[in-house]
Amino acid sequence: MEIKNKAYIAGIYEHPVRKAGELSTAQLHADVALGALEDAGLTLDDVDAYFCGADAPGLGGLTMAEYLGLRNLKYMDTTESGGSSYLLHVRHAAQAIAAGYCQVALITMADRPLATKQGTALSGVDRSSMPDLPFAAGVPGMPVYGYAMVARRHMHEFGTTPAQLAWVKVAASHHAQYNPHALRQEVVTVEDVLQSPMVADPLHRLDCCVMTDGGGAIVVVSPEVAAGLKQPKVKIIGTGEATKHRDGGFMDISYSAGRWSGERAFAEAGISVDDIHYASLYDSFTITVIMQLEDLGFCRKGEGGKFVQDGNLISGQGRLAFNTDGGGLCSNHPGNKGGMTKLLEAVRQCRGQAHPLLQVKNHEFVLAHATGAMMSSYHSAGTIILQAE
Repeated sequence: MEIKNKAYIAGIYEHPVRKAGELSTAQLHADVALGALEDAGLTLDDVDAYFCGADAPGLGGLTMAEYLGLRNLKYMDTTESGGSSYLLHVRHAAQAIAAGYCQVALITMADRPLATKQGTALSGVDRSSMPDLPFAAGVPGMPVYGYAMVARRHMHEFGTTPAQLAWVKVAASHHAQYNPHALRQEVVTVEDVLQSPMVADPLHRLDCCVMTDGGGAIVVVSPEVAAGLKQPKVKIIGTGEATKHRDGGFMDISYSAGRWSGERAFAEAGISVDDIHYASLYDSFTITVIMQLEDLGFCRKGEGGKFVQDGNLISGQGRLAFNTDGGGLCSNHPGNKGGMTKLLEAVRQCRGQAHPLLQVKNHEFVLAHATGAMMSSYHSAGTIILQAE
């Protein structure tokens, strides 16, 4: 279904905590829900559609609908695809609004892996019956090893260097220094990244995202509702989603599903990568960003390392500003669901509400993109293109 110009992002909120302490997961969901609705100028009584992933407690959407007191729901979606879930939720919400099923869609995300000491487990997902588990069981830090494999293959195929990977972290740290809520605010150098402990060759500790508690929420509304609200209008003009898996072992890990989700989003929006000067890109690891830049078309396949070096991702300095909040590499990566924060900063940039020193000037379009699960195996990709109106 064509959704261009048929839905707007009207409200956003990012929880300021990075360590939740005694705050429950349900409370975090409630906090971000109320914050996003207040940002939009709406209330819980206005919500007629609710979206969440497996991180929502209990029976997910049903549990949270009662907890929040949502009495007017006509539509619910609990799609779970890891970090890309919330970009898919925005797409699905826009489609539901375009189809006339609802007018005000609330999307929430919250997790507390530090408080629960659950590590890198995907909250709410039961992996015990996964058919591939016997082949991976007992391997510690599987996400890191999976992305390290992608990075090593990229180096083998295209000559990408550890120093080029490090430039992604350097750019993120330059932005994080201006974010008072960022978990890591210190600016780092390429040498700092290369000298940090090796986690899984070739990925160093500073090539990896932070792990935080927290969450965020988004409110998607119809054009009729948006017309009466206070915030600058952010229109959804292009979306895409795609999946990629191991195909029985016949898998090329030199590219991701973003190759297809990005193509679909740009086609729907009717613009090209040349029109994008800010991008929120999933940054679970530094290699993740390089892969997405290539697969979305910002540079040719194999040239991502060259594209990011020498500060080319630093706002006001490089060709393409990315993750001006510090991203998952420095600021906030709640559980394994970093896609939500990608959307939030994309909306801030679109509204002109990013940090003044990092706000991209004179731009009309922004892009948010995320992958879910592992790029080295099966994963989902979501791409959202927004336009300031």
